[in-house]
Amino acid sequence: MVTSAAKTVPAYLATLPLERRKSVAAVRKMVKAHMPKGYKEVMHWGMICWEIPLARYPDTYNGQPLCYAGLAAQKHHISLHLTGVYMFPEQVAAIQAAFRAAGQRLDMGKSCIRFKAADEIPLAALGKLIAGVPPAKYIVRYEQLTKK
Repeated sequence: MVTSAAKTVPAYLATLPLERRKSVAAVRKMVKAHMPKGYKEVMHWGMICWEIPLARYPDTYNGQPLCYAGLAAQKHHISLHLTGVYMFPEQVAAIQAAFRAAGQRLDMGKSCIRFKAADEIPLAALGKLIAGVPPAKYIVRYEQLTKK
């Protein structure tokens, strides 16, 4: 997995080749437009992350903020990590249905969607899914899955 040492999102974007930068910027714009209040955009794990700050929820398994979504340019693709969305089976089914409805190919990993350009993914449908998990809902689900 390719990671970046950039400390800020603008610095990260500046390191990308123009076509990749355009696609990453387009997806980032969609994510930011739909991101529920309470998540913070940062550079973490070598990519753009939207996370719940430790000041709000410090009780994580690894002492790191809970990452809700991430966006990164990899060597051969761009990845949109939807960790929070993937915690809800109905959200995963909605992702699959959105790609089918758009007639687009879904390349989905355990917690990410891989694509080469922003026009290869149903941005509006993904935005609705991102908007559907505010921090409080994510924290409850995280605790259900980790505090057994």
